[in-house]
Amino acid sequence: MKLQKPKGTQDILPQESLRWQYVEQFARETFQKYHYGEIRTPMFEHYEVISRSVGDSTDIVTKEMYDFYDKGERHITLRPEGTAPVVRSYVENKLFAPEVQKPVKVFYVGSMFRYERPQAGRLREFHQLGAECFGSSNPATDVETMAMAYQLFRDLGIKDVTLHLNSLGNSASRAAYRQALIDYLTPMKEKLSKDSQRRLEENPLRVLDSKEKEDKAAVENAPSILDYLDQESQEHFEAVKEMLETLKIPYVIDTNMVRGLDYYNHTIFEFITKIDRSELTICAGGRYDGLVDYFGGPETPGFGFGLGLERLLLILDKQGIDLPVDRSLDVYVAVLGEAANAPALEIVQALRQQGFSAERDYLNRKLKAQFKSADAFQAKLLLTLGESEVATGQAKLKNNQTREEISVSLEDLKKDFQAIAANLF
Repeated sequence: MKLQKPKGTQDILPQESLRWQYVEQFARETFQKYHYGEIRTPMFEHYEVISRSVGDSTDIVTKEMYDFYDKGERHITLRPEGTAPVVRSYVENKLFAPEVQKPVKVFYVGSMFRYERPQAGRLREFHQLGAECFGSSNPATDVETMAMAYQLFRDLGIKDVTLHLNSLGNSASRAAYRQALIDYLTPMKEKLSKDSQRRLEENPLRVLDSKEKEDKAAVENAPSILDYLDQESQEHFEAVKEMLETLKIPYVIDTNMVRGLDYYNHTIFEFITKIDRSELTICAGGRYDGLVDYFGGPETPGFGFGLGLERLLLILDKQGIDLPVDRSLDVYVAVLGEAANAPALEIVQALRQQGFSAERDYLNRKLKAQFKSADAFQAKLLLTLGESEVATGQAKLKNNQTREEISVSLEDLKKDFQAIAANLF
């Protein structure tokens, strides 16, 4: 049997990893400007952490979770999303305690797992960047968090990004709307897809964002949730829109957007961009004021979002955005003969310890082949070390682009390479 990676997973090879590292670091720096700190939660959780928070009737729980019983007969799931584990951690570690400064702002980067049909930018093991903010019900928090995502996309150079906005209102507004939607959809139940017929019983709002043709037709004239917002919900939503306008962040109201998870209330949003004439959601999230309470913590407002790294990198690629990834090597040491083997190792180690990236030949190849490697590694400087160089303690250091070269002392190289290299730039 030929061993291969499981379906829906990928190997991220070193050259591609550089792009991942760049985007992850870029996001870290962006989030830190907004005073977010990184949180790392386990890759697997107790099944109930996800099923109770995300919602028993959601596709994630009913169709997509990787869950199993471990050797202690505990029901475990690989995490399919990032918010529930972070909320569980917030409660378990008592970050709601009075001495912890509020709001508590955290971000995460990591693998998520969903058993679904693999397609472009969507895998069974995928990687998510997310941010969560606890302790503020101020609509300014909603806007600041959306602005943070918007700044990330803008600063990365992504074009044609549109913010889609909606409100689910508070629990009273949502309950009133849920009933209105049931009343509207029930007479046409037989025309709905099988999934939406089930959703009508369990979570009718999910019918609104179904991608099936028959469901899209059915909800075309459905009542809008915005008509069912009570005064409190209306005021919150109006404040969010005004502040977005103050920050000059353009948005469109999308009343059919409901998000796939049960825990949202008030503001929900998606950032959408166009790729090859089709729309792709690049980031999504919203407010979840009841989730901390649901996990046994005190009543605590929350707001957050998640974005898929695979999808983000796909969009960067499709929009032709070349990330300024540095693949170059500071120094390549060409090695000739057995007598130069140990001294070459000593020199590359000394260079690395001084903060430079260095590589050398280990394969006893001819000089021409070694020079080709130096070019392939985009080496800035080239040092040739053979028996005579070891004997005299002097070698030639060459700028691999300009071909300018100087004679250097091997001892000086090991002590202060910075000063020597300055002569070649």
